[in-house]
Amino acid sequence: MKFYTFLFTFLLFFGGKNFASNGNNIIGARAAGMGNITTVTSGFWSLYNNQAGLANYKNISAGIYYENRFMLQALSLKALGFVIPTNSGVFGVSYSNFGYCIYNETKLGLAYARSFGKKISVGIQLDYLHTHIDDDFKDISVITFEAGFQAKLTDDFCVGVHVFNPLNAKINDYKNERIPAVFKLGIAYLISKDVICLFEIEKITAQNPNIKAGMEYKILSKAYIRIGFMSDPATFTFGFGLKIKKLRFDIAASYHQVLGFSPKTSLIYDL
Repeated sequence: MKFYTFLFTFLLFFGGKNFASNGNNIIGARAAGMGNITTVTSGFWSLYNNQAGLANYKNISAGIYYENRFMLQALSLKALGFVIPTNSGVFGVSYSNFGYCIYNETKLGLAYARSFGKKISVGIQLDYLHTHIDDDFKDISVITFEAGFQAKLTDDFCVGVHVFNPLNAKINDYKNERIPAVFKLGIAYLISKDVICLFEIEKITAQNPNIKAGMEYKILSKAYIRIGFMSDPATFTFGFGLKIKKLRFDIAASYHQVLGFSPKTSLIYDL
């Protein structure tokens, strides 16, 4: 037990927001390869990242995601989701789990998104968050929400906004402990039909802003390469994506200058 106590203390000190997330995880290897930029991307994993990106999703789909954070099994992140488009909008359900038997965080989400015309999309999600810590600690469960907005200003330029837990849900009466709120603002610019550049600023309560930049290049009709960077903590990312009929497969990795690599992979199947 002393080893794990030391390990978690070390990661909290050096890993910052990359360690315990309280439900604010980036899911999907596509976003992971582009500096964890999520406000201006659309597609299946918007189910977790910015629900507005689900508004124009057309297929009933299921997806799974796995991340081995810093190459440590105890810090693995697992997620799955299901998306159902309807005439009234797009619905989605999601589940994720971070950690292992001594410490773990679970998130359940119910999302809804719809578009207003061809340029505006909005989405919202109700979240149930549960944290388990062994020994004498009491499990913590809270309910909160997140919401997003995307606007296509021109054919080549898009902006997006997302907020997670804006009411700072309380998790403990002791010192009025609360889950941090997370605010994100992003832009995307389509340089050509094959190249897109993305920028995002993320602000977590009581933390410095995190500046992100990323790029995706379509090297073949159904193959993509990606790179990205985050400022806080300084982290480089890269990834690759491939579409094969009804399957979409993505892999990515991030490199933290102190803690090393975090490989990630996701798979989506259109039913």
